[in-house]
Amino acid sequence: MNNNKDDSSRVAIVGTGVIAPAYVATLQELGSVEIAAVVDGVAERASDFAAAHDTVARTFDEVLADPSIDAIVNLTPPLAHAAVTTAALDAGKATFSEKPLGVDFGEGQKLVALAQHNSVRLGCAPDTFLGTGLQTCRAAIDRGDIGTPIGANAFMLGFGPEWWHPNPEIFYQRGAGPMLDMGPYYLTALIQMLGPAVAVCASARIPRVQRPVWSKPRRGEMLDVEVPTHVASVIDFECGATATLVTSFDVAASRYRNIEIYGTEATLALPDPNTFGGPVHIRGVRDKEWCDVELRPTQIPQQRGIGLADMLSAQRNDRPHRANAELALHVLEIMTKAIESSDQGMRLDIATTCARSEPLNTQLQTNTFD
Repeated sequence: MNNNKDDSSRVAIVGTGVIAPAYVATLQELGSVEIAAVVDGVAERASDFAAAHDTVARTFDEVLADPSIDAIVNLTPPLAHAAVTTAALDAGKATFSEKPLGVDFGEGQKLVALAQHNSVRLGCAPDTFLGTGLQTCRAAIDRGDIGTPIGANAFMLGFGPEWWHPNPEIFYQRGAGPMLDMGPYYLTALIQMLGPAVAVCASARIPRVQRPVWSKPRRGEMLDVEVPTHVASVIDFECGATATLVTSFDVAASRYRNIEIYGTEATLALPDPNTFGGPVHIRGVRDKEWCDVELRPTQIPQQRGIGLADMLSAQRNDRPHRANAELALHVLEIMTKAIESSDQGMRLDIATTCARSEPLNTQLQTNTFD
């Protein structure tokens, strides 16, 4: 654990929902980031969360006005992302947001422009591409293990979060659905492997306009569906590769999982991009069986929040952070253009671009990024 206060940052977590404990666990393990406060729209929920995690509950206005707080961690529902991030950036606070960056491309553009104007760091989930599984895949492709990448298939197929999430309605509102909720994991992984996209064509639909809740405590309620829940996309990348991405909350069962990348010499099977580990498999044109790829070593926790910690370390050391705003905006444009492509019945060009993030250095000390 790094106990050097000169190398530490103080953050406030805004939103104490399902994902918040994972961030807390990661930051506590790293030791270089202090959780100075938590904020929630429900005061009692913030107080209970603070008591459980050895911090204090404060109002959003209080943390924005506190000069000792270096960064805001925005874990609110998607429809609140833009408002919370805007207020944080206006207050001069570095901000790390859960995905997506905004509920539409215009929101994302404004946030990136504001961060640049104010010279404030802006980062966004997912950070799973910093996990040992996807870092191993990146290294394999960069070594030329599969030859030249020519294509990919990616599938996120399930039957919806109303089977397990206590408040699943947010997944069927604007800014969510399987594409904007789960697509960031898959698209971020593909971009880290293949580079930026240049065009997308998709077909999207809403098979069921209402869905029953199966999880407790709201079992039996009906949810209105506002966004497409089955989206099939074809994405062209600058490198020349073409990927198929299907995201769905309407599939009862499937044998297709995760991501495969096809090269001129071999196929690489990636792990679930919603996780940090393996396995990673490869099979060459002359191989009779799939082979395991040894995972790269790691010196950081394999949990959500490492992208935030990397951003704060990058800020202290004056280097680009990896889960950055340009990457998040590029992902957001691909997702929103996919839905727009379906509505218009045509292939659409992608206007934004981004660089692949620098791979992690595996030779560093435990719990460090620099």
